[in-house]
Amino acid sequence: MIEWVNLLGWLACAVYATIPGFWMLIHPWAARWRERERSPYFVLLPAWFAMWAVSAAVTLPWRKVQLYSTPWAWIPAAPLFAVGLCLYWRSRKGFSAKLLGGLPELHAANHEQRLVTTGIRARVRHPVYLGHLCEMIAWSAGTGLVICYALTVFALVTGAVMIRMEDEELAQRFGAEYAAYRERVPPVLPKLGGWLPH
Repeated sequence: MIEWVNLLGWLACAVYATIPGFWMLIHPWAARWRERERSPYFVLLPAWFAMWAVSAAVTLPWRKVQLYSTPWAWIPAAPLFAVGLCLYWRSRKGFSAKLLGGLPELHAANHEQRLVTTGIRARVRHPVYLGHLCEMIAWSAGTGLVICYALTVFALVTGAVMIRMEDEELAQRFGAEYAAYRERVPPVLPKLGGWLPH
């Protein structure tokens, strides 16, 4: 049973680690994707699946190396999973699946462009990315797998680049409105005071 859980943790982290790469396939080339007659997802989704395969293949030799192995490690992992799932759920409010899937970038003429700053996004600009981070840390903590921790660090580094690029893109798209939003709301880690009752 533990081997299957560790296998699932490794694969989950291998997939999560590709999210910044998938984002970078879309956003820097958005204008080109919009010029295509066919949906860009006919290219983008297979490319992302290929990233999953490469991520798994590269990390395969280390998938069983553990820093530790104890069922107690799942105690701190459980609330991290819960926080991640809660962030995903709260991120959907006021934010459609089309927005989450990047359709405004790929089909700008056909989809609404609007800046969402309410709900969870009044506390943190990129709650979905925070959710991803919580899930990766949870898998790392629970399994104790070295590769899960390494993939989490990789995702942090590439995610930081992705967030910086996304912030620049949103600033160009929404101008002063986004600049003001960016000034008052942190990107991924919310200010503690924002979570405490007044």
